[in-house]
Amino acid sequence: MTRTPEEAVRGLWRTLSARDYDGIADWVTEDCLYMDMPLGPSLSARGPEDIAKRLRVGWGELAGYENHDGVLVASGDDVIYEHSETWTFKSGEVFTLPFATVHKVRDGRVCLWKDYWDYGAIMNNAPASWVEGLATADTSWVYDATADL
Repeated sequence: MTRTPEEAVRGLWRTLSARDYDGIADWVTEDCLYMDMPLGPSLSARGPEDIAKRLRVGWGELAGYENHDGVLVASGDDVIYEHSETWTFKSGEVFTLPFATVHKVRDGRVCLWKDYWDYGAIMNNAPASWVEGLATADTSWVYDATADL
């Protein structure tokens, strides 16, 4: 693969913005580790299929999702991306969540992806029905990455 680390990260986020779950495999490695850092490493996902399942837990019930491009800084294979996401719930609530995302790229694909965001912001802005749905969400994607850190 001849993508630069910057191209790999921007391509991944364009795919995510479109909620193209199948397209994730074009941008991440088979062993890519995805972590939502506020939730801790024990609720990680590994590989494109499980990453897609994980993302559907948060985004699957949204009426709309938009990633807002921001500062991207690369040093070799390490890329940090400051951006924000606007979530629109089916019940009408809308909020924008700031993110800092750390990526490691190997051979033109993201192999490590760590999202840093404010857990309280989601819990304070999401409708109760969305929060309650987390209790019965698909968890087949869960990978405990504690030993990987």
